Amino acid sequence: MKLTSLLYRLARSSRDAQVISSGSSKKMARRARNKILGRSLVRRLFRW
Repeated sequence: MKLTSLLYRLARSSRDAQVISSGSSKKMARRARNKILGRSLVRRLFRW
């Protein structure tokens, strides 16, 4: 794995941990929704 990819992955994991540790259900729901939407959008784009 390239260094840049590793750093981006660590940043995403860090943000996930930060949101979970905040205890805010609103933030957790928004984070989960955005991850699902982002993944579905990327899948649709790469099907073309």
